[in-house]
Amino acid sequence: MNVDFTTPSIDDQGKDDVAKGALAMQKSTLRLGHEFSDRVRMSRRRWLAAVGAAVAATTLSDVPVLARQATPVAAPKASPVAVDRDWRGERWVGTWSAAPQTPFPAFEDFPSQLIELDNQTVRQIVRIVAGGDQVRVRLTNAYGDAPLVIGAAHIALREAETRIDPATDRTLTFSGSPSFTIPAGATALSDPVDMVVPALTELAISIFLPEPSPSTTVHGFAFQTNFISPGGDFTAASEMPVEASPQSWMFLSGVDVLVSQPTGVVVAFGDSITDGAFSTLDANRRWPDVLAERLAADPPGRAMSVLNQGISGNRLLHDEAGELGLAFGQNALARLDRDVLSQPGVTHLIVLEGINDIGLPAAFAASEQAVTADELIGALRQLVERAHEREIAVFGGTILPFEGTEMYFSAEGEVTRQTVNEWIRTGGAFDAVIDFDAAVRDPSQTTRLLPMFDSGDHLHPNDAGLRAMGEAIDLSVFQSGGGA
Repeated sequence: MNVDFTTPSIDDQGKDDVAKGALAMQKSTLRLGHEFSDRVRMSRRRWLAAVGAAVAATTLSDVPVLARQATPVAAPKASPVAVDRDWRGERWVGTWSAAPQTPFPAFEDFPSQLIELDNQTVRQIVRIVAGGDQVRVRLTNAYGDAPLVIGAAHIALREAETRIDPATDRTLTFSGSPSFTIPAGATALSDPVDMVVPALTELAISIFLPEPSPSTTVHGFAFQTNFISPGGDFTAASEMPVEASPQSWMFLSGVDVLVSQPTGVVVAFGDSITDGAFSTLDANRRWPDVLAERLAADPPGRAMSVLNQGISGNRLLHDEAGELGLAFGQNALARLDRDVLSQPGVTHLIVLEGINDIGLPAAFAASEQAVTADELIGALRQLVERAHEREIAVFGGTILPFEGTEMYFSAEGEVTRQTVNEWIRTGGAFDAVIDFDAAVRDPSQTTRLLPMFDSGDHLHPNDAGLRAMGEAIDLSVFQSGGGA
């Protein structure tokens, strides 16, 4: 059901009008901050108001199967050595992730997320959920149109800003080599490295890009300050010089840990509300962060990890939006395999999608992309059935209220939201229901966010609202399901 703005049904003038309208809509109603350098700043609220809301171990044979694979020793600069690994005895789970998307283009004072990197080091900060004693990293060139050359890569525990704990610094290798070239459209998985990482710890992942490497694959809104160096390889530096500080993750899509006990993995799959729009920068206050902290403090019978696969502006049924390309990510049905089903150890899925399918067509003056409640319900059924094929338990999140949102809200859209929510609550397709709508709505005006939870755009919850969402989840639902 994808509709491309370049189809013959829209003439050239229409395409220009849609693209200009989209950019004008962003410029006037979206307020997301993005600090790319000391020279470029803007209000966070200007940008995102209309981007929209967005393991258990497998039973294995007792017969060991040995594979020859190069793995690094613990010392940061040592050469990798080949060892025998009984890969069937390993239990890897995702501990952090970010869904890839294309960068947003520039308009006026909003800087492009397409950054021209050349002979520079990018140090990126992530907070993991599950701890372990070995780590591996996933790099991605998903939207690149040329090979991506990784000159060097390191991982370490972060202390503050760009500073790392030197004693924890480890060289990352890929197929035994400290440098690696990732083909266009591909992903690279690092070799495992011995490194004890406690749960809920911040890591610094540094990659050196020795050749011209435009940031064609990003996670646009990290709500986390990252760092770009001046020229040179600073991957092993305990403190890195900084030329720019973007709030995007570049070429980085996941971190896995080796765990010693059965560990479930919950994937939060959604749009900007899951992505953490309007949450405090560098504070990890997205609702999946709240859920991760609760599960760490009170595990429901087994350890659990939480992966955030939200993309701002994401939709169930449409993706490309004129000049924005795939900056809103592929539609949820298209990205399910990569962003959910392929995550290591995934056992549970929480789905919170649909508000952008309802609101973006009006905001973009793209009536041909309008959807019905039945179409959204059909898309949600597809997500459930495909996840169930993998023995993944699926929980449905009700769509949040949005009355008052400029260029988004309509009476017709509200009817669609209410119809879909009623089906989520009573349709029986989901293994459990998480009533996010009830957790944050105003009891006296149920079509609106409670003022104390409203970030100000009437669409995205603030920190308090995101906490209310994370606390609305009954942890007992994770006691079973997911092939445990």
